[in-house]
Amino acid sequence: QVQLVESGGGLVQPGGSLRLSCTASGSIIAFWTRNWYRQAPGKERSLVAAIAPDGTPTYAISVKGRFTIFRDNAENTWYLQMNSLKPEDTAVYYCSAIQRGVNYWGQGTQVTVSS
Repeated sequence: QVQLVESGGGLVQPGGSLRLSCTASGSIIAFWTRNWYRQAPGKERSLVAAIAPDGTPTYAISVKGRFTIFRDNAENTWYLQMNSLKPEDTAVYYCSAIQRGVNYWGQGTQVTVSS
């Protein structure tokens, strides 16, 4: 079993920054992609950013140029650096990781962008 724990959410003003982190523990063999999703009230969960095993990142169009996904393999941790935050970025953010065809999820962390 694999456990993912997120941290770093909170309240921030528009234009501000936050860094989310996700730490994996348990029966880790080798993750395929490591991801960040978000879900706003009344909306479906959607992919924000992903990082492939070779380190190649991909981003949703809405966050490209503002968010950066990166990882620390030694610590089984990955991050989402969020800059120039907008009110529409308000959501619960979830990390996930795929291992042997199973997608593991964290519990989610609230990000609220408001003045």
